[in-house]
Amino acid sequence: MEVTTPLSDALNRYLDLTSEQMKLTASNMANVDTPGYKTEGFNFEQQFMQQMNGSEQADFGAGATVQDVDGLVARPDGNNVSMDREGMQMAKSQLQFRLGVELLKQQFTNVMDAIHAEAK
Repeated sequence: MEVTTPLSDALNRYLDLTSEQMKLTASNMANVDTPGYKTEGFNFEQQFMQQMNGSEQADFGAGATVQDVDGLVARPDGNNVSMDREGMQMAKSQLQFRLGVELLKQQFTNVMDAIHAEAK
């Protein structure tokens, strides 16, 4: 039996999107020495809103809108990965993930409390 609420569904999507952001950031970091590699990213807030409005596919991984990040300075080999930018992005994603986990944990605690209250 699966117990979900609209909020827990939204938090699951939020965590999936945050995980996808961390994977993309890790990929950018892994390619820091690849000649010609362009930093990829996506607009987190826009993707999340699209998911919440149902205008995006349910499976984020299949429908991710990943684009090259504009405005970064490229080195002579054409690579524009900035480890400073990626480090900040990874820290931001980790904080977002931790927040999502805490909110989801609280949501399930509330559901369990309601179930136990009904049982009494």
